[in-house]
Amino acid sequence: MITLGVEEEYLLVDPDTLLPVPWADDVRRAAGVVSLTEDGEVQEELLQSQIEVATPVCVRMDEVGGHLLRLRHAVASAAEDRGCRVLASAAAPVRGPAPVPVTPTPRYRRMEGEARQLVDEQLINGMHVHVAVPDPETGVAVLNRIRAWLPTLLAMSVNSPLWDGKDTGFASWRTIVFGRWPVSGPPPVFRDYSDYEERVEALVSSGIIADRGQLYWQARLSERYPTVEVRCLDVQLRADDAVMLAGIVRALVEVAIDEEKAGAALPLCPPELLQAANWHAARHGLGGSLLDPWGHLRSSGDILCMLLRHVAPALEDSGDQREVSSLVHRLLREGTPADRQRRALADGMPGLRNLLLGTSAG
Repeated sequence: MITLGVEEEYLLVDPDTLLPVPWADDVRRAAGVVSLTEDGEVQEELLQSQIEVATPVCVRMDEVGGHLLRLRHAVASAAEDRGCRVLASAAAPVRGPAPVPVTPTPRYRRMEGEARQLVDEQLINGMHVHVAVPDPETGVAVLNRIRAWLPTLLAMSVNSPLWDGKDTGFASWRTIVFGRWPVSGPPPVFRDYSDYEERVEALVSSGIIADRGQLYWQARLSERYPTVEVRCLDVQLRADDAVMLAGIVRALVEVAIDEEKAGAALPLCPPELLQAANWHAARHGLGGSLLDPWGHLRSSGDILCMLLRHVAPALEDSGDQREVSSLVHRLLREGTPADRQRRALADGMPGLRNLLLGTSAG
């Protein structure tokens, strides 16, 4: 079975106002988290009000869920000891008048100098799924085959409708904020691994991006691990929704590998249509229509049924079909995390605070 790992980014906030607080270093040094930091399971992020966790390499989805719950609880406990709380929302629902300080590393300082306003507004949190691939050539083939499904994954994960205390009108404002960087959104189609490397090197050599870490495509080859990294997802309010999305991403990669070996036709959605589909998914989530991998507009329910049929062989092989299908049906029944945030906001800030702080540890 193909291995995978998950990274989640969280926001540290004041428990009364939900304003971001720059206490990430204190939380990472707290008792119970130091060993996790040393093992690379708890990491720094761009801004000092953000913190990232990373699971070990996992085989089974219950491993993923167990590690996410363990890490969420450890970070949440350390945050409470420091006097703040962890927020598993993909955008800061409110912001203070002054920018949050940047984590003082040379790379982050350089980014601040080059794009100050973008860095100041990078109060957004994603979920990244790493899925192992046997070699980079296969990894590029996987990117070509899963790219058309990225808007659907995004629509399922939307969890950032609020900004500055107001509804943005977007289900994933995080996607819009991230889209302002020079290399972002769905990746292009690559001829092969050599083509991927040549085009990446051209981007870095141009000086417009400082390094490969600024390849903010929604799916890319990882620079640190032998994996495909899917980055289109908003961080999730609930850990079991994160497990559902991770299971679907792994299944998409497994099906893509099988299709590549079989020489199946590639779903070639034109780049302009895929970009539009991505914006549409960020705007509406599952609240209407989506574009299928060939660029046809369909109801979101129909698209999710198509996705489940597409990945069914891989989910059956891994034993994940029942759990994933059940969670997808719950998603359709209860709505996305963005829907839940909006319903909570309708009851006022106390309702929103109860939702966001009540789900932060799992």
